[in-house]
Amino acid sequence: MRAALHPWNVTTRALEAVAHANADCLIAVGGGSSVGLSKAIALQTDLPQIVLPTTYAGSEVTPIIGETRDGEKRTQRTLKVLPEVVIYDADLTLGLPVALSVASGLNAIAHAVEALYSEDVSPVMSIIAEEGISALASALPGLCANPSAKAERGAAQYGAWLCGTCLGSVGMGLHHKICHVLGGTFDLPHAQTHAVMIAHVAAYNADAASDAMQRIARALNAHEAWTGLHTLALSLGAPTSLAELGMPESGIERAVELACRDTYANPRRPDAPFIRQMLERAWKGLPPARVH
Repeated sequence: MRAALHPWNVTTRALEAVAHANADCLIAVGGGSSVGLSKAIALQTDLPQIVLPTTYAGSEVTPIIGETRDGEKRTQRTLKVLPEVVIYDADLTLGLPVALSVASGLNAIAHAVEALYSEDVSPVMSIIAEEGISALASALPGLCANPSAKAERGAAQYGAWLCGTCLGSVGMGLHHKICHVLGGTFDLPHAQTHAVMIAHVAAYNADAASDAMQRIARALNAHEAWTGLHTLALSLGAPTSLAELGMPESGIERAVELACRDTYANPRRPDAPFIRQMLERAWKGLPPARVH
């Protein structure tokens, strides 16, 4: 199962297993897929959850669930899916491959980036978001150099906790909308899609969210937010194009259409021609560019 897609047919099989076992508790050990499936079961059964995350997705601290049905991913917020207990253990992340560690970390950073320009962001949440970006941007290079370094793994978990807290506390914007569209429609891997898109969406929103961009740039020790995000991804060997993730070029128009439907609150209004231009650059693996 692709990370964080939570197909409904998987949930139905899991619910059958829960009923057969007469389970009274859910224990999830793993990344976004495991946590997401636990949440999907909790949504239907109200069973308590104990979660031991092994990636940096941050889903374990959010009341958000996304489920894919009929080729589209739908999300909702409800406290029914918020895990009751979360246990962070850096030892559990030592076997996480570097490539997935990087993609997962950039996914977490994307949560904090969007929190900084959310319509319901607060001063406290801005501090948390900036600290989360900084923590992960500092931990990931060391983690890549030495994947068995517990200090770097622990620092990445700290950053993921902060970024996940952001995601669970404020609304999502255009970046998450586009990633939900791309993942649900084209079965693209969740974390890697975030890794490709976040710099492009930051560039799209730059003129409408200057304070957020300054905070992001400061957290990355970069001149500009979008170039800093892109440079970080390149330095970590993260994927940089939608094409390499398996998206067909012919799907860009469909993605534009869906991204402009039922839009999330965003500092810049979703505009189809400019979103098309952004997705074309992302598909080709070109650097992000401000679109006017």
